[in-house]
Amino acid sequence: MSTQPGSPAPKVSAWAPMAITAFRVLWFAQLGSNIGTWMQTVGAQWFLVEASAGPTVIALVQTASLAPAVLFSLPAGVLADSLDRRRLLIVGSAVSALIAGVLTVIAALNHLTPWTILGFTFLLGITSTLTSPAWQAIQPELVPRSMIGASSALGGVTVNGARAVGPALAGVLLSVAGVPVVFAINALSFVGAVVALLWWRRPPQTGLDNRELFVPALRAGVRYVASARLVRRILLRSALFALPASALWALLPVTATRLKLSSSGYGLLLGALGVGAVLGVVVLPVVRRRLSDNAVLAASAVLFAVGMVAAAVLPLPGALVLLVVAGIAWIGTLTVLNAALQLTLPQWVRSRGASIYILVFMGTMAAGSFGWGLAAEKLGTSVALLTAGVLLVLVAASVRVLPLLPGTGTVDRSIVTTWATPNLVFEPDPDDGPVLVEITYAVDTASLASFRSAMRQVEGSRRRTGATRWGLYRSGEDQDVLLESFVVPSWGEYRRQQTERLTGRDREMRAAVLDLCTGDPAERHYFAAEESVRRRTAPGASAGLGQPASSASPATTDT
Repeated sequence: MSTQPGSPAPKVSAWAPMAITAFRVLWFAQLGSNIGTWMQTVGAQWFLVEASAGPTVIALVQTASLAPAVLFSLPAGVLADSLDRRRLLIVGSAVSALIAGVLTVIAALNHLTPWTILGFTFLLGITSTLTSPAWQAIQPELVPRSMIGASSALGGVTVNGARAVGPALAGVLLSVAGVPVVFAINALSFVGAVVALLWWRRPPQTGLDNRELFVPALRAGVRYVASARLVRRILLRSALFALPASALWALLPVTATRLKLSSSGYGLLLGALGVGAVLGVVVLPVVRRRLSDNAVLAASAVLFAVGMVAAAVLPLPGALVLLVVAGIAWIGTLTVLNAALQLTLPQWVRSRGASIYILVFMGTMAAGSFGWGLAAEKLGTSVALLTAGVLLVLVAASVRVLPLLPGTGTVDRSIVTTWATPNLVFEPDPDDGPVLVEITYAVDTASLASFRSAMRQVEGSRRRTGATRWGLYRSGEDQDVLLESFVVPSWGEYRRQQTERLTGRDREMRAAVLDLCTGDPAERHYFAAEESVRRRTAPGASAGLGQPASSASPATTDT
């Protein structure tokens, strides 16, 4: 059955990934860690409420936890693609335990201040940001492709189920034992994650002995996303939803004061959202078999808006019921977007792509939280929430003009590694460059229009996998000859393009071009005319300044 955005998803049990031991153990570890994180969030926000902080300062807790995504998501994605992900997660979780432990000691000594709370929240946000791309990137290692949607939904439960348990537990403990105990449980939850990761006997991660340098890897990730239409649309949909949706998370503590609730009551509000998210895991597979992903995104935005309105104006019973509905809508949006992203990104750039997604989503949430806090101070909490609800309805309507694109989550992203090494007259170093690649095609005049159309697809492929410039030219001497020209930053980048980054879909695009040719293309490679290149030219070779570094033999590369 088709899984395109416009089609229902195939039937997969919502709980199928739990039958896989490694997934199950790490899932519970993430759930425990997230419960601790939500307990600390409630403790921090309620400390500020009791300290009579204004809505802006209270909303800054959300901003402080999410702002690191703006600063560190991209480096985190590079690290997750360049380092062993299991080790990265172990170190990140251990550092989080240390930070949370120090905060516990400060709270126990009664030295907490609003700025201490915000500062340590920011530090924990950094460690969370540095590990989030790695957590997302290991999911396809734990389950088969057919279970990615289900694993994404269950991954949402580790956050939203924690939101159901953590706040309620924190509310009780705050009343009985105080803030230090809540913070201590958060520290212990990170220790549990470390233990689970040490238990996981993951096969050695391949490709680490030939890892990319940090800056080129960062550029390659950004270049891929900038040239990937399917991924860019996923990012746009995430930002459109996150901006108004952030109002509910940021202003819920203030809503609790409107309803004259204690810390336990605030935990109850957050728990209602979490219960809805858990219910969403059960409901969503049924819904996705009947509705397209785009329809799920639109419906989720409307339902979340309903929950926002309930938080703004309804008494406690009605607010609780509709916050459960909002929790279902939240997990619906995140499941569709996360699964679409994981199934659309190729393995070589999965962590970097996930980091950009986190940057967009969390960064928008952080900025939105601060903005909605200011709006609540100027206009009132209810007006701010109602305004955000209206914007969410507009977001739902925008799905008609800005839907997830056809092919999202269904294109062939398996890596194709076959490459006939070019017959060069010298051996370039990996950092030699830039490299100019020229490919000559012979095409019948009658096929030129189809050829140009097919080459537009190839252009996207070249840019996603490494090209910084690309052009298509027609010969002035021979009407049936066309020249493709593109530049990659270095020889090492070109080798990665041909051996590590090309997917099945890229090969399909190039095969469509070759079907329109009357002969085999001829490929030539040119290097920057530098002294270092000339020194490595073989004695007697003719590759001097401005000369090609390979013959024009059509069999030199797989085009």
